[in-house]
Amino acid sequence: VHTQNHGLEYDGCNFFRQRLVLSTLSGKRVRIKNIRSKEDDPGLRDFEASFIRLLDKVTNGSRIEINQTGTVLFYQPGLLYGGAVEHDCNPQRSIGYYLEALLMLAPFMKTALKATLRGVTNDPIDPTVDLLKTTALPLMKKFGIDGAGFDLKVVKRGMAPGGGGEVLVTCPVRRTIKPVQLRDPGKIKRIRGVAYSVRVSPQMANRIVDSARSVLNQFLPDIYIYTDHMKGANSGKSPGFGLTLVAETLNGCFLSAEMSSTPQGQGDPVLPEDLGRNCAKLLLEEIYRGGCVDSSNQSLALLLMTLGQQDVSKVLLGPLSPYTIEFLRHIRDFFQIMFKIEVQKPLEDERKGGDKVLMTCVGVGYSNINKTLK
Repeated sequence: VHTQNHGLEYDGCNFFRQRLVLSTLSGKRVRIKNIRSKEDDPGLRDFEASFIRLLDKVTNGSRIEINQTGTVLFYQPGLLYGGAVEHDCNPQRSIGYYLEALLMLAPFMKTALKATLRGVTNDPIDPTVDLLKTTALPLMKKFGIDGAGFDLKVVKRGMAPGGGGEVLVTCPVRRTIKPVQLRDPGKIKRIRGVAYSVRVSPQMANRIVDSARSVLNQFLPDIYIYTDHMKGANSGKSPGFGLTLVAETLNGCFLSAEMSSTPQGQGDPVLPEDLGRNCAKLLLEEIYRGGCVDSSNQSLALLLMTLGQQDVSKVLLGPLSPYTIEFLRHIRDFFQIMFKIEVQKPLEDERKGGDKVLMTCVGVGYSNINKTLK
């Protein structure tokens, strides 16, 4: 990272979203160079260009410059405006790719966000819309981002590679973010899930549910997995099925896991029985890692801690993912915030799973300058 008079400078295409999101929130300009400059097909990919267009839609007065080959990007963030936005996400990545970043920005808009995103709702790479709905939203509520207008609705499902799904996101604006203390997740009290199938036999979803329950029923009686079979125009363009599982703890923390079938024409097909069983095992793995936030939402939690009022926030996480570690470095660059990281080893006789990390920081006291005073 080179800090120059025109903001921060980075190399390469990795962690593209987190740089642009943090740049938008901190108001610091950012320049990213050597984007895939050594590849046969250099420069930004279509899904990244689509992400930039989405940023441009929710902000006002952003300046974006890209050189001819697409290997250098300069971004000067404008004000977060929000309001009603429609965006066709590039089907190379699922809507979750765009949504993760949008949820980080949504509370700090000038007017409440009401976004309609179209594209792939479920694919094996990115977090699906169902996962974000069941884990990211409850997490944001803990930081005081809630209200009647906070919702994520799957209007149409669209599996990879064809897409054709549609999602409606509404999020209220907040003046400030409150600090949190999430130190003890408590025991798992129930498991909920959604097994979805589109353009295949509705029986697929039932087969997934049966096989997932065969694993989870050994541990817990309170399990309910909904089946969601969308028909006709609401089922997108490609066939597929999948499962999202969420375990809720006594203290209201959510840990989740999910799997989607292999996209049509890409590799070996998956049996619904295997998918259900493997997804249940992934959930057990996530519970073993533990913490108050699951691995897919670690960076969202850390961002909201950073932006909290000037008070101490503490959150217990499972082992940090590589993406999260890089996110911590970026938070240091953009907000000059360092976290105190304490590793907590479980006691011998306690069955508490993997090593936990207690993350502590003092928020920067970020206040939403875009929000109009009423």
